[in-house]
This record gives sequence, structure tokens and C-alpha cells, in this order.
Amino acid sequence: MTKLVVVNRAGAETEVEAKDGLNLMEAIRDAGFDEMLALCGGCCSCATCHVYVDPDFAARLAPMSEDENDLLDSSGSRNASSRLACQVAISPDLAGMRVAIAPED
Repeated sequence: MTKLVVVNRAGAETEVEAKDGLNLMEAIRDAGFDEMLALCGGCCSCATCHVYVDPDFAARLAPMSEDENDLLDSSGSRNASSRLACQVAISPDLAGMRVAIAPED
């Protein structure tokens, strides 16, 4: 299990334990955050799992795919730390990462 800090849209921080091998969207959803809509179920086709990841952890994430980049381009709240949670694999390398759920578009 990998410990992460998830920040909801109201700014409240919660430490969660995520099972290694899941993706970040599954971990956030399983921790009870109803703000994580994930309408496509993690297929990288809707961008409703948009999050902001701690920039200090960006180099530890797999590179962004063209599909993920295109979907994030459709968001009015994209920034330099934007990722789709369904595309971020949980691993021990991410222990302590802070991730904020992006505003709903």
C-alpha cells in the first residue's frame, strides 16, 4: 500500500492508502471521494478524473500519452501539473504524493 494525500475541491486534505497496481482514479474513488466522477471508468476518454499532481512527483509518472494530452486540452482548468487520474499507476515511488481533484468543467 502506498500513502497519498488527496485534496478535495473544498481544500480538505485526506491521507489515503492506495493499493499498488491500481490507478490513481481507482484509489481516489475507492477512498470515497464522490467528486471523482470517472464517467468512462478509466478508459481515458472523458477527462472527468482530472487532477493536479504534486510537481515534485511529475518525473516519477509515466509520460503523458497523446490521448491524455488531447483530453486535458479540452479542460478550462488545465495547468502544468494536470493529469488524468486514470493514467497514473500507483507504485511505492509515489508515496507521499499530494494530488488535488481539479474543478469540474
